[in-house]
Amino acid sequence: MVCLVRKLVYLDNSATTKPCETAVERINNALRENWGNPSSLHGLGIKAEQEMNRARQAVADLLSCRTDEIFFTSGGTEANNIAIMGAVNARRRRGKRIVTTSIEHSSTLETIVTLEKQGFNVVYLKPDRSGVVAKEDIDKAITSDTILVSIMLVNNETGAIQPVKAAAEAISRISAPAMLHCDAVQAFGKMNLNPSRMGIDLMTFSAHKFHGPKGIGGLYKSKNVKIAPLTYGGGQERGLRSGTEATPLIAGMLGAIEELPDCDKQLEIVRKLRDYAIERLKEIEGISFNSPPDALPYIINISVDGKKSETMMHFLESRNIYVSSGSACAKGKGSHVLRSMGLSDARVDSALRISFSKNNDYEDVDIFIDALKEGIKTLRSFK
Repeated sequence: MVCLVRKLVYLDNSATTKPCETAVERINNALRENWGNPSSLHGLGIKAEQEMNRARQAVADLLSCRTDEIFFTSGGTEANNIAIMGAVNARRRRGKRIVTTSIEHSSTLETIVTLEKQGFNVVYLKPDRSGVVAKEDIDKAITSDTILVSIMLVNNETGAIQPVKAAAEAISRISAPAMLHCDAVQAFGKMNLNPSRMGIDLMTFSAHKFHGPKGIGGLYKSKNVKIAPLTYGGGQERGLRSGTEATPLIAGMLGAIEELPDCDKQLEIVRKLRDYAIERLKEIEGISFNSPPDALPYIINISVDGKKSETMMHFLESRNIYVSSGSACAKGKGSHVLRSMGLSDARVDSALRISFSKNNDYEDVDIFIDALKEGIKTLRSFK
C-alpha cells in the first residue's frame, strides 16, 4: 500500500514564521558555547555581550537609527506595553487624551482599555470598509491635550497600511505633547522603516514574525523622548527593561536578520505571488476580498460565502495546509478588525487569512486554491 505524503503548505506567516537555519544555529551556539551572562565582567560575559551588541547593531541598521535607541524585550506584546504605559506615565501631567484605532493588536487595545478605566480619555478611530483609518479622522482626533497616539503600521489581519505619518504631522502641526507609538510587528523586515523620518517616537517589533525565535522582540525609543520603565531590578537595557537578557534568543534574532532578503526585491516577489493568488481566488464563486488592493502583499484576507472559518480551516489542515481565521492572539474569537470595518457577521464568520513569507511559492498557492475549491464543494454537500 502506497502512502502519499502531502507537501506541507504553511500560509499562516502572520501568526508566526518557521525559524531560519542561521537563527537556529546561533541559538544553539549561544546555549552550548556562548552562554555567559552579558552583565558579567569576565570573558564569558563579555563574549555574550558582544553577540548581543551585534544584534542591537543589526536592528539599528535596519531602522537607520542609533544602537542606544534599541531595547530588547520578550516580544511585541511586552514592547507595546512598555511603550504605551511608559509614555502615558511620562506625560500624564500634560494631558489625559489618548488616540488609537479600533483595529489595533490586542496587546495595544487591552493596555489602552486599562488606561481608560484609570480615567484617561480614549478616542478609538474606526477604519473605512477597506480597513484604513482616514487621515482626516486622525487629524481631527489629535488635540492639544493628547499625550499618546498609538497606530499600527500594518494591520495583522488584513495587511492594510495605516497613515502613521499623518499622525506624526498632526502632532507636529499643533505642537501636541503626544508621543507617537507604532506597532510595526507585521512590517519589520518586510518594509523599509526609518522611524525618525516617519516621526515615530516608539516602534515595536517581534523576531518570530521574520523567521527568528519566539520570546524575543524589541522597542525602538527615540533618543528625544523619555518613558518610565514598568519593571525594576538590575538596570539592564539601560534601565528600561530590567532582567537578564535572553542572549540565545537575541542571537537567534540576529541570525534571522542576517538571512533577511533585500526588502524591496522581496516585496516585489511577494507582490507578484499575491497577485497570482488573487487571480486564482477569483476563479471561485462566493469569494469576497477583505484586504484592500494596496495592502502589504504578505497578507490576503478573504471570506468564503457560507463556510464557517473554523470548518474550512480544519478541512484545509486535513490536506496539510495551514491558514488562519485572523489574529492568532484572538484564539478563534470573531475578528474585531473586520467588525470595525463594518463587514457583516456572515463575512466575519467565514473569513480566512492567507499570509506569505519568503519561503512560499506558486506551487503553495496552487495547492491551496485546489484544496479550497475541494473544501467548498465537499462542505456544501453537508449543508
